[in-house]
Parts: sequence; structure tokens; C-alpha cells
Amino acid sequence: MKLHIAICDDNHVDCQFLLDLLKSWAKQQDILVHIEAFHSAESFLFHYAEDKTYDILLLDIEMAEMDGVTMARQLRRENDTIQIIFVTGYADYIAEGYEVAALHYLMKPVKADKLFSALNRACEKHIQNERCLNLLLSGEMARIPLHEIKYLDVHQNYVTIHGKMDYTVKRTLGEFEALLDERFHRVGRGMILNLQYIRRVTRANVYLSDGTALPLPRGAYEPLNRAIIENT
Repeated sequence: MKLHIAICDDNHVDCQFLLDLLKSWAKQQDILVHIEAFHSAESFLFHYAEDKTYDILLLDIEMAEMDGVTMARQLRRENDTIQIIFVTGYADYIAEGYEVAALHYLMKPVKADKLFSALNRACEKHIQNERCLNLLLSGEMARIPLHEIKYLDVHQNYVTIHGKMDYTVKRTLGEFEALLDERFHRVGRGMILNLQYIRRVTRANVYLSDGTALPLPRGAYEPLNRAIIENT
């Protein structure tokens, strides 16, 4: 595995400390890493405009000019796969972290074991994001990253995969269920949900992060909630 990692911290001492820890973790895990350090949000975004291949971002929150949360919001407008690990001296930004889907918070001074644990989780997420669903459509192969799929539903003999685009194919829902991973949960006979897109569940409906409301069949409420808790 090769990872492209960025550190964004306006404190040069903290930045070097994180860099040293990253190198130690990579050696311990036998992972090839390319690490770049930036000392402002603006410098990272300027570079990111030309190179969007970053897998993991260690991001300080309290920086001069643009802060880390504002930068993360801007980044998330076009990139939902980069794993953001916030590094902060304060615990006042947790709500903002949920907003930008931050993987983890690390309090300064950063402890090696805490950072290594967060990086291991980031690797797992990175591997998940690389998995794709392959569909043969009109003689052409379409590869749909699993992390982009919000849900699948069935109508008669056709299944529709709802993601950044919708794809409809003549196959059974059970065939697709066997190709998906633990992020997905079968709801009744007609739908499979990506748990990571769920924002709210009532006994009648499930609400996704894009505002989509889907009806829940009878008896699906409690199993769905258990699946969400187990997947957290």
C-alpha cells in the first residue's frame, strides 16, 4: 500500500513532531508513504488545486488566517474520501468535526499510540473506498466505488443503484447484497442502505445526508438501528 499524506499546521515544531511520528508509524506498518507538510490552510489549498491525490490529512484547527474547520468545509465540497484527522489544543470543535466527517480528533500534545490508532483506522477507510461495484451496461464496464452508493432498491425485476448517478440493471437484489460490505444493510425485501449516508431514522422513514427520505417497511426500525450502532 502507498499513501499520500499531508500535514497542515502553522506551528513548525508541532508539524515536525507529527512528521516524525508518521515516519515511525509507516515503518512499523511497512507502508510506503509520501508526506508533505504545509504551514497554512491557504498553502495546502493552493497545492491541492493541482494535486488532489491525498489520502490522509492531519489538520490543525487553530491557525492564522483560515482555520482548519473552514478549510475542511471547503475541501469536503469536492472530496468526500480524504480521511481528515483534526489536531487541536481544544475540545470545542467536535460538532464541526461531524459536519465535515472528520475521522478522529487528537488533542495536543499528540500521543504516538493515539495517532497510530487513528492512522490505522484511516487505512481501513482508504481500503474500503478503493472497492468498486462492476456493472456491465450496454456492452461497457462501469466501476462504481462502493463509498459513492447511497442505496439500492428493486422494482419488479430491476435494481437501481443510487449514487452520484443512478444505474438500473436487470438483476436481483440478493446478487448485489453478496458483493457489498459491512457498510450496507438489507432493509426488507426491496432495499439495501449504505449506513454511512443515514442521518436520521424514524419508525416510518430513514433520512439520508442528501435529504432523501425513504419509507421503512414494518419491523425494519430496530434491526436498522442496531446495524448503525455496530457500524459506528
